[in-house]
Amino acid sequence: MINNSAKYSKLIKDEAFRLGFMQCGIAKAEFLEEEAPRLEKWLNNNHHGQMGYMENHFDKRLDPRLLVEGAKSVISLSLNYYPDQQQSDPNAPKISKYAYGFDYHTVIKDKLFQLLNFISENIGEVNGRAFVDSAPVLDRAWAKKAGIGWIGKNSNLISKKSGSFFFLAELIIDLELEYDNAFETDHCGTCTKCIDACPTEAILSPFVIDAKKCISYLTIELREEIPTNFNDKMDNWMFGCDVCQDVCPWNRFSVPHSEPMFQPNENLLSMKREDWMDITEDVFKDIFKNSAVKRTKFKGLTRNIDFLKKTS
Repeated sequence: MINNSAKYSKLIKDEAFRLGFMQCGIAKAEFLEEEAPRLEKWLNNNHHGQMGYMENHFDKRLDPRLLVEGAKSVISLSLNYYPDQQQSDPNAPKISKYAYGFDYHTVIKDKLFQLLNFISENIGEVNGRAFVDSAPVLDRAWAKKAGIGWIGKNSNLISKKSGSFFFLAELIIDLELEYDNAFETDHCGTCTKCIDACPTEAILSPFVIDAKKCISYLTIELREEIPTNFNDKMDNWMFGCDVCQDVCPWNRFSVPHSEPMFQPNENLLSMKREDWMDITEDVFKDIFKNSAVKRTKFKGLTRNIDFLKKTS
C-alpha cells in the first residue's frame, strides 16, 4: 500500500519548486515549546520597541493549530531575492536588496494561493491558510523545524545551500504529511562577523537582537524621528539594512534570483546621491509604485534621507 503522506508531500514539494520556491520543508503542526520562553523574554526586555503587534496573539504565534482549525502540517517555503545588480552610485543612500523589485508580499501570496489550489485539486478538500510575514507566525522557527536551515547569530535563517537572502512563507493545512527532520546543527561556529559589523550594535549577543537599535527598525518600523544618538551610525541606509547578511560567509553561496517580479526598477538603481536628496513625491510614487518601500510612505523615506543628510 502506498504511503499517502509521503506521496502527497512529494507532490506538494514538486509543485512548490515548479512555482519557483527555492526550498520547501514540512513540519508537524504543534506547540513551539522551545520558542515560548525566548519570545516571552525578548518581549519582557522590550527588544521589540514600537512593534506592539509582536505582543499580540502570543499563543497563536506559538501554536499553528490556533490559526487553522485541525492543523496537521506547516509547509515552510523559501524564495530567493538576491539581485544580480545593485545601486550604481556607491554614495547614494542605500535600500535593502529585498525591496528592489515588486512587493514580495504580493508575489509570494500569489504563489501560495496557487499551491493551495493545487493541493485541493490534486489531493482533495484541504483546509489551510497562507502566511507571508503578515500574521502571528514564527517563520524562522518553522523553517528550522522543516529542515530548511538554522538560525544564525544575526537571527536570520541561514541555508547551507544558499545563504540567507531569501523570503520565508508558510502554508498551514489540516492534512497529515511526511515531516522533515529539524535542522539541529548550528553552522555559525565561532564566527562573529555579523555581530562585529553591525553599525549600531543591535546584535546584543548571539541570536538576541534589540530591534530598537536595528537600522531596519529605525528606517521602517519607527514612526517618530530617529534618535540623535544614531548620528553617524546609519551607514547610509535609507530603507532596511543588509550589513549582517553582506558580511555572512554563508552568503558566498547566494546566486541571483530568477523571479521576474523581483527585477529592480532601473531608475531606482541608477539614481545618484543628489537625486535621492532632492526626491519629489511624484518620483517616489513612480519608482515605488508596487514596492515594499511604500510602507514608509514618502514622508517616512524623506525623514530617513534628511537624517542621513544631517549626519553626512
